[in-house]
Amino acid sequence: MTLLTNQSTKQTTTLKQKMMGGALAGVLMTTLGIAAPMMAITQSATAAPADNITAAKRLNKLLTNTKSMTANFSQTTKGANSGTFSGTMSVQRPNNFRWETKSPSEQLIVANGSSMWVYDKDLEQATKQNVDSQVGNTPALLLSGDPSKIDKNFKITQPYANKNYYVLYPKSDSASFKSLSMSFSGGKPVMMVLNDSLGQTTSIKFSGIKMNPSISSNQFKFTPPKGVDIINQ
Repeated sequence: MTLLTNQSTKQTTTLKQKMMGGALAGVLMTTLGIAAPMMAITQSATAAPADNITAAKRLNKLLTNTKSMTANFSQTTKGANSGTFSGTMSVQRPNNFRWETKSPSEQLIVANGSSMWVYDKDLEQATKQNVDSQVGNTPALLLSGDPSKIDKNFKITQPYANKNYYVLYPKSDSASFKSLSMSFSGGKPVMMVLNDSLGQTTSIKFSGIKMNPSISSNQFKFTPPKGVDIINQ
């Protein structure tokens, strides 16, 4: 009974991590790790905000300057699936994404624009999902380079016109998140805060950031190890 209980607990923990990581991947895969620093909270409430069109253009310019990025991350979620995880990430246009959790357990999410793999080492299980190229109301649209398209799908606000801090609100009711806060410090992302439709808040802090490095295409490929159960979705 002890072995079964331990395995069940382990599986539940890993599946919870998978839910959090998978949902996060859908947001991060093509946003290139945009961030929302806590410094925004300390700004004066009387500071004038930018209008939506200006905010969209400024955000798009910042995103356009980010061709690729690598960083360490620390992710904390508060809500039904609370937990803290850490690891490394790599992103590269167009639509290449690698999110590797190393603590407290190991999980790898790899996407290349056409498919996404979620590999749980503890469960010896790999799940393959197709990635819809029509990203519509996801943050992936931020990489389109067209401010008018960004503004069409999101309400983009810049609460403080003199700060590179932005809050996005999807215009579609079917979006997987309610709001996404982001900012840049010296052109580099330092933190992202995502409020999802389940009432959870996920904060991601980035460190050791490298902007626009050359990343091998192998980083965005995944071959399931022998003996791993493969699930196609």
